[in-house]
Amino acid sequence: MAAIIQLKPYQNIPVDRRASANPRDPGFFQNPYGFYDRLHATNPSFFWDEYGHWCFAGFKQVSALLRDKRFGREILHVATREQLGMPEPKPHTSAFDLTEKHSLLNLEPPAHTRLRTLVNRAFVSRHVEQLRPRIVRLANEMIDRFEGQESVDLLKVFAAPIPAIIIAEMIGLPAESAPQLLAWSNRMVAMYMFGVSHETELDANQASQDFMDMVGDVIAERRRQPREDLLSHMLTADRGGDILSDEEVMSTAILLLNAGHEATVHTTGNGVKSILESGIDPVTLFSTPEQTEATVEECLRYDAPLHMFTRYALKDMEFEGIALRQGDVVGLMLGAANRDPARFAHANDFDPFRSDGANVSFGAGIHFCIGAPLARIELQVAFSELFRRLPKLRLAEIPRYNDVYHFHGLEKLMVRWD
Repeated sequence: MAAIIQLKPYQNIPVDRRASANPRDPGFFQNPYGFYDRLHATNPSFFWDEYGHWCFAGFKQVSALLRDKRFGREILHVATREQLGMPEPKPHTSAFDLTEKHSLLNLEPPAHTRLRTLVNRAFVSRHVEQLRPRIVRLANEMIDRFEGQESVDLLKVFAAPIPAIIIAEMIGLPAESAPQLLAWSNRMVAMYMFGVSHETELDANQASQDFMDMVGDVIAERRRQPREDLLSHMLTADRGGDILSDEEVMSTAILLLNAGHEATVHTTGNGVKSILESGIDPVTLFSTPEQTEATVEECLRYDAPLHMFTRYALKDMEFEGIALRQGDVVGLMLGAANRDPARFAHANDFDPFRSDGANVSFGAGIHFCIGAPLARIELQVAFSELFRRLPKLRLAEIPRYNDVYHFHGLEKLMVRWD
């Protein structure tokens, strides 16, 4: 997700349309839902002072904006930096910027369509369903390793390794590279913190360079000797003479590796926390495949892994009476939309048996998460195998969330089961 800069200042916005909350305040990022409740009760369309742009918290609004083609993830395909008053790229983040240059997450058609078509077939439901037995084996291998311990950080020993290993294997990297991939990804994700420091930018840039160096070596190897993996598919796919460049393959591989575990790790941690705090007997939550699926969807809704996704206005327009100019940024508040009382009965209750289940945690429209079918299977397997093997699982200490508001996930999740 590319870091987005608000380009133009706003003035004369009525006080009752503004809201203030510091994303770096522990009281906020530990529990942003009180802020969301106030927005839903007053103005779900509001100007967030700290971010300096308009945000939308209603489920109906967010769903519409995700599909509205007047908004896009990039802006320089329709206007120049000079026209928008956009600053030049920072030289010290050039490697990080290069990893995102051809990112599916940031491109708009036709470039987005071209790349997504080449990658999409690896992630369709019927294909990833074939991975379920591998994910079941992997989940049990992880539990076997820590079951004899008194307590563990479930994020480190279970939630993080499973999706990292699966996406690495799909792309064509060895499973043993997963810890390094996770470390690089975590350093890169720090770029999305509010008020990111120069030191963090340098560190994320170095992680990006190291990541590119490793993927570049594997790309060179696959060009010499293709295999049955996604990386080889991207390198050899030829659509009427249209072949992906090494830079395009590298950006796509790094995006898939990062996005292929980030949301799943957070949802696993947040979901286990939600289940254990609810007091509901886990046996009832995973008694059938249908109830398992419903429980996963409620975990995605109740404590979403991504809380804000941004878009550029591609032209001057109005949205719900708000005048927007080309290049303006809007914030789509996924976590708030999932708790909208206008859409969900008892929106702040964790209820895996609800009949009005839905969520926008994977987005919608052309940027709907390409890995959603895989993530859902990983979550279904992780939850069901974990609680099958450890039915007495409980929290060993109060979980705390990371200081990265956009990516809403726990620092650690200490559990025990004796």
